[in-house]
Amino acid sequence: MIKDEVKIRTATENDAEALLEIYEPYVRETAITFEYEVPSAEEFRSRIRNTLLKYPYLVVEQDGEIIGYAYAGPFHDRPAYDWAVETSIYVDCNRKHMGIGKKLHNALEKELKERGFLNMNACIAYPETEDEHLDKNSAEFHAHLGYRMVGEFHKCGYKFNRWYNMVWMEKLIGEHTTEQKQPRFR
Repeated sequence: MIKDEVKIRTATENDAEALLEIYEPYVRETAITFEYEVPSAEEFRSRIRNTLLKYPYLVVEQDGEIIGYAYAGPFHDRPAYDWAVETSIYVDCNRKHMGIGKKLHNALEKELKERGFLNMNACIAYPETEDEHLDKNSAEFHAHLGYRMVGEFHKCGYKFNRWYNMVWMEKLIGEHTTEQKQPRFR
């Protein structure tokens, strides 16, 4: 569990460098992200800025240091999908399995519910056989948080000279009605 209290807040563009420090090992050493090159700080600032136009982007701090982040984005661009989001979450590699990811995810889920979103979807890299670049921990983490597996795509991601699968998991977080109120994007 987390020993010291953590603070969760909305990310700003000024957090880009700290978030990149967390993200870089995932790009360079894992197949958790299928990104090959670490983005520049300016690219990351742009990603934060664009996400915040419509969706939540949260960071978690401990003793003033950013140790993780999570955000939501569009599940698909068509208006009928407005109530569904795709989520991403990253925790400092040295602070995994300490409850930080769960706290961060719960804060993201709470904000999404308050805004009227109904479906949280996660696209997760998934190995046929676990290796030094990818295990099944992310899917297990999401299952522990109440997500269910909805589909698996085989050998669709190529990284480190290996093919990896990808799974979709979903969590329904609101009531689906016939007269659905539009979610609040900002």
